[in-house]
Amino acid sequence: MDAIDTFRLTLPHGIELSCRGAGARDARQRVLLLHGFPEAAFVWDEVMAALAPQARCVAPNLRGYEHSSAPAGLEAYRAKHLVADLAALIEQLGAPIDVLVAHDWGGGVAWNLAALKPQLLRQLVILNSPHPGAFLRELQHNPAQQAASAYMNELVRPEAAARLAANDFEPLFRTLSRFGPAAWLTPAMRQRYREVWACGLEGALNYYRASPLRPPTPEDRSLLALQLPPSVVEVSVPTRVLWGLEDHALLPALLEGLAHWVPRVQVQQVAGASHWIVHERPDLVVAAIRAALADAAGG
Repeated sequence: MDAIDTFRLTLPHGIELSCRGAGARDARQRVLLLHGFPEAAFVWDEVMAALAPQARCVAPNLRGYEHSSAPAGLEAYRAKHLVADLAALIEQLGAPIDVLVAHDWGGGVAWNLAALKPQLLRQLVILNSPHPGAFLRELQHNPAQQAASAYMNELVRPEAAARLAANDFEPLFRTLSRFGPAAWLTPAMRQRYREVWACGLEGALNYYRASPLRPPTPEDRSLLALQLPPSVVEVSVPTRVLWGLEDHALLPALLEGLAHWVPRVQVQQVAGASHWIVHERPDLVVAAIRAALADAAGG
């Protein structure tokens, strides 16, 4: 594996992001990769190493994760602040970025950035991260997705961090293997996750607490009246969606109607892959990014 470099970037609004990178800093093309929950920037190491000969790759730990800034309070984790982090990061790296790659919660931020600031990226690659319009639709009307997402209402509870950290993070490790045997979860990989989680979980959980997109409950049915403005759901950027079909938390119905919001979308459904497709099929992830890089160069 090509060498991974680590560094910190301070954004103009004071947030510091710990980052991992690969490839020449003066490379002609640039790729930015965003992780999800309960992960961290290191999950992209294998993908970045494969891409390093042709592009500069940077994977930040999002605010609240690992050694990045973790502001207190839910307001700091609203979408507008997460998008501001990403926009400022891209400006520091050199806008526009050629390809923005995002998984899970990283995708939630990436979808918003692509809608609000399309001039900052040439291509978007999404891995098992629902478009906000599709996610809202399914959470409002699909009982199967409501049930599949019920765990989100557990993650917003005040005691969630302590519960997840119990017994050497056993509940979080169980999350990583919930879709079947996880051969990629080696002892060395477990240790990398353990080290990240030991930095704290409250910031990561605040993403769930600050978001209105979670299943309605008898006590809180506000989601049923929620509407998203076109400005945050309409994406003009060319987009590739790579989706592991064994993701039982994010159901395939989330892929239906994507072209309504993302007219330049291509969807690749991957049988046998789950939510953790970055670990399971890095070859497909690399291939999708290389195709996006080629389109960015030609476009």
